[in-house]
Amino acid sequence: MTITQFASNFYILDDQRVREFLILGKDHALLIDTGFSDTPILDEIRKITSLPIEVVLTHGDGDHTGNLNQFKVCRFHQAEETKINPTIPFYFLKEGDIIDIGDYQFKIIEIPGHTHGSIALLEIHHQWLLVGDTVQKDGPIYMFGGHRNLELYIKSLKKLMNMKDQISILLPSHYDCPISTNYIDYCLEDAVHLKDGELESSPHPKMPCREYQGKHVHFYY
Repeated sequence: MTITQFASNFYILDDQRVREFLILGKDHALLIDTGFSDTPILDEIRKITSLPIEVVLTHGDGDHTGNLNQFKVCRFHQAEETKINPTIPFYFLKEGDIIDIGDYQFKIIEIPGHTHGSIALLEIHHQWLLVGDTVQKDGPIYMFGGHRNLELYIKSLKKLMNMKDQISILLPSHYDCPISTNYIDYCLEDAVHLKDGELESSPHPKMPCREYQGKHVHFYY
């Protein structure tokens, strides 16, 4: 795993498959997502800090929740509860909630679509948006399965488009990071073409979906 200090008391943990974010406060630390179950995330965190850890989940996919039972408390959107099925104490997050941690304040933005309870975290002062899997460079962006919704995904991207004056950069959970806010436009453009049946596709060799190639990103749908 690669650990990068992105800013003061703000770290990016990346195992080349999925990315987590660790923010240090005075009395505790905030961990955004917990990675795959085979990643020793807590061991990696302890190389940085001995502070108690509170987890926030951007959504409930397994590559973001795999080590959740190693921690003491977590927060996530209520729509993800049945998918996450937490075994530790938890609290629900909703649109507009503020998480205050050290030098940083994160505002919760509801962006359903990739999953019904997907959220982004907007750092208010620096205008960084931790966007989970909703916006990526290249992809694939997973959009197949009953817990995903393309119409809501497009609506959420339009919502982020209308917030671009509040966002300086995007910090996604997969592939390149950081990326520019232009990728909101790119994902929206290709998602609309996907909805309209305008993208070329081929069957995925292993998963129950097709791979759709957009101009900028591609989707499993």
